Amino acid sequence: SMNFKTYVDQACRAAEEFANIYYETMDKRRRALTKLYQEKATLVWNGNAVSGQAALAEFFEKLPSSDFQITTFDCQPVHEQATENHNTILIVTYGFVKFDGNEQQYFNQSFLLTAQTTNNSTVWKIASDCFRFLDSPN
Repeated sequence: SMNFKTYVDQACRAAEEFANIYYETMDKRRRALTKLYQEKATLVWNGNAVSGQAALAEFFEKLPSSDFQITTFDCQPVHEQATENHNTILIVTYGFVKFDGNEQQYFNQSFLLTAQTTNNSTVWKIASDCFRFLDSPN
């Protein structure tokens, strides 16, 4: 079996790739965003809970257009015993977002991604997502 360091490196590469896709999709192809979420995924957006792909689609459609810039990115694999033997990664991003009609704001977002394997290919899907506006760092 893979040693832990290799596993972490692999997980973090997958996570970084995922984060790039996520924010590009959010900014440029918003309608496709829900495809990145599991069927029963949950989102907590500044304290508002949204659950399931249909509700997520409705929620994202109402958000103004966005321009995200990630400044910090962090990732860690979650132990399989905690997640019913699914490969799971925690991703945390920090950065700035400008929503149309609003000031640029500092934010933090954390994703739990779960690996879904079909026909020998692995797709990472968001199981849970938490987004929060923060006070700008000094």
